[in-house]
Amino acid sequence: MMGLKNNENYKMNLNWTKLFNSINKEERLIVGLMSGTSLDGLDIALCAIKGHGMRTNLKVLHFQTIRYDTAFKEDIKSIFSKRQVDLQMVSLLNEKIGLVHGSIVLEALETWGIEPGDVDVIASHGQTIFHAPRSLHQLDNYPNATLQIGDGDHIAVKTGIVTISDFRQKHIAAGGEGAPLAVYGDYLLFSKTGEERILLNIGGIANFTYLPADSDAGKVFSTDVGPGNTIMDQFVQKYYVDMPFDENGHLAASGNVNKALLEVLMDLGFFTAAFPKTTGPESFNLAYLEAAQYQSDTLNISNESILATLNRFTAEVIIEAIGRCATQKDITKIYISGGGANNSLLVNYLKAALLPIKFGTTEELGINPDAKEAVLFAVLANETLSGTGIDFGGRAAQPVITMGKICLPF
Repeated sequence: MMGLKNNENYKMNLNWTKLFNSINKEERLIVGLMSGTSLDGLDIALCAIKGHGMRTNLKVLHFQTIRYDTAFKEDIKSIFSKRQVDLQMVSLLNEKIGLVHGSIVLEALETWGIEPGDVDVIASHGQTIFHAPRSLHQLDNYPNATLQIGDGDHIAVKTGIVTISDFRQKHIAAGGEGAPLAVYGDYLLFSKTGEERILLNIGGIANFTYLPADSDAGKVFSTDVGPGNTIMDQFVQKYYVDMPFDENGHLAASGNVNKALLEVLMDLGFFTAAFPKTTGPESFNLAYLEAAQYQSDTLNISNESILATLNRFTAEVIIEAIGRCATQKDITKIYISGGGANNSLLVNYLKAALLPIKFGTTEELGINPDAKEAVLFAVLANETLSGTGIDFGGRAAQPVITMGKICLPF
């Protein structure tokens, strides 16, 4: 009986044995997962990571984006960025997204010829369905809040791989707003002494990380600046059949920027609020656009001119924000990632407006621009396993923490 009992205890601790072995490896294989506000699919990055903190050495072995089918995407949209939703659907999708993501991971690993048992950890961001910092909800007796679904335990059990998930809750618990979290990975991977950099991500929401030339962590910060692609994508999906987004800004290029509409779109206190700050599609959506059109008496302008104005809107909020963080002569280069990096109309306007700053993409830094966010969550998981925390000068917005909940496969 004693031998059996000891054997049972050993089996119960196999999860922790594997985790301990992963922590002590020279190199860890971590799968980073990201599903953003565009709801287009799941980004999967298989990363080989050595070290931690400023000694982090990362190589992306494989990357791909698996597109969601229409029915799955519509299910998520039914509960996305809405204050009133079907609570049963929220509960069901929390489990289903986890199962779908787990299946996608297994399929990707099989395609890449990687055994699940060789992967140390999955780092899952989950699917944000509502982001509610105090600046948005404005309820004095309630904290900052955010909600990501896609249960990590379902991913762990489905794949048999330890999963670290739900990163944003620790950030809020420690005094942050739950976003943006890019600052941690951007600082570890992309800081360069002698080069003042902006890591600009134009996803659904536009955000950037400022990296000073002296690599002083106390000066580093990351902030949302406003809408990236979110309103443009929503508008295209509503008014153009079978078009998920305005590819390369072609539709917008055929319209004209309406100055009256642009002025009203820009007239929001969020844009003048101090850095760092967060926002989401809860604030920037088609309702925001419609209200601005009413106010500016522009309800009858063409769809193409609306898109031209939205494209310029995104550009102007980015330009204004970058101009506030440092003098242009000090910024050596801006590295772009996210879907907006492929919008040539938007990027060309940014380049012209921000001269003499040079532009590039994170491809020049060794990371596919489309993979960057999935990679950054792999870095966060690596820090959870073996890091000691990064001190950004004691600022509540960037607490010295390890993030994520550890979900065991059995």
